[in-house]
Amino acid sequence: MERLDLTFTWIGIATLAIFVVGYYFIANEEKYHIDKSVPALFIGIFTFLLISVYYYINDLDIKMVHDEAEAVILEIAEIVFFLFVAMTYIESLIHMGVFDRLKHNLITKGYTYRKLFWVTGFLAFFISPIVDNLTTALILSTVLITIDKSNKEFLVPSAINIVVAANAGGAWSPFGDITTLMAWTAGKGNFIDFIFLFPSSILGYLITAFLLSRFVPNEKPNVNKDEKEPKMKEGAWMIIALGIITIICAVLSHQVLDFPAMWGMMFGLVLLKIYSFRLTKIFGEGHFNVFASMAKIENNTLLFFFGILAAVGALYFVGWLTLASVVYEPQYLGSTYANIGVGFLSAIVDNVPVMSAILKANPDMDLSNWMLVCLTAGIGGSLISFGSAAGVGVMGKLKGIYTFSSHMKYAWTILIGYFVSIGIWYVQFEILGFN
Repeated sequence: MERLDLTFTWIGIATLAIFVVGYYFIANEEKYHIDKSVPALFIGIFTFLLISVYYYINDLDIKMVHDEAEAVILEIAEIVFFLFVAMTYIESLIHMGVFDRLKHNLITKGYTYRKLFWVTGFLAFFISPIVDNLTTALILSTVLITIDKSNKEFLVPSAINIVVAANAGGAWSPFGDITTLMAWTAGKGNFIDFIFLFPSSILGYLITAFLLSRFVPNEKPNVNKDEKEPKMKEGAWMIIALGIITIICAVLSHQVLDFPAMWGMMFGLVLLKIYSFRLTKIFGEGHFNVFASMAKIENNTLLFFFGILAAVGALYFVGWLTLASVVYEPQYLGSTYANIGVGFLSAIVDNVPVMSAILKANPDMDLSNWMLVCLTAGIGGSLISFGSAAGVGVMGKLKGIYTFSSHMKYAWTILIGYFVSIGIWYVQFEILGFN
């Protein structure tokens, strides 16, 4: 049975209104001290229940709502379980001292502020495709405040550099950003297709980084080189290796076996649990326990994704996303200009619901434009400090230093890099036809 268009009925208007009010509280999490997962879960779950009531009282086929809810749950499960395993590995590496060792190695090299700016930026760009942009930004922003807690001339440009690098690095990997992960699991591109975004991502980032670096002092920070060198725990290198194997399993699972990528990730979790059992036998209970790593996962982040993806599913079901997708029609903006606009929208709204809405609306686009929207949704969030998870995370780490206003002072450098990335995409995909 064809899905009903309910956009301008009371249920359609109520669904949109609840989403807007809920998203207001999500965007103002720090102002109201309400964890973002709470309004996200409310709008996601309540709107579907409200739609069910509408179908029930109007004697409509409620099985349509049931089928849509099941489809949404399946989509959410693929994302949430993927992230769950990735977060477990990250927490395991933190416990084993991997990132403490990295941080120590960086701050004891005797680098100048400017060299540290470049090193942390490149690390963010190349770690985020494997780890994810939020975790990468949190780790490296911790390194920044370890180097210097008060020098804003160093901290502000370097914080922006890490956010831009983490988002740009995440854009060319299927699991470097939630948006690319969503597009990959939705079948909008193969694993290798995302790799072709590398030139756009890195060249746009390098332009922004070069411009930002001009504002960073070229002198050495005062660092305590006598600080005791942290040691990685026994088994750390094996967990790193298992993490790489897990990523390979996720790729093979999705690309070769046509399974959800999370299936390969869950197999990687099994391997980690087996190795955890071995480490416990050798070194005792306190050395490493995979369930202790699971306990440290930011569950509010997972619940936020559950809620926001369910809310976008409700907007799609009542017809709002189909209505909004007309901008992709050739007589309006068309795919390319609409996708460029997505970057600016994702900076204001957050790229996750924006990408979810686009995937739900499923406009008729070729591969090059699906790659463009992954690029713009990913790196567009850098334009404003709270436009991406990485930016929000760094704002929390550098409170009072990296702020909305301090970010906007240098936003022009990010805008230039954004258009350079789009220009590289255009040459690569549209002129040369190389993808």
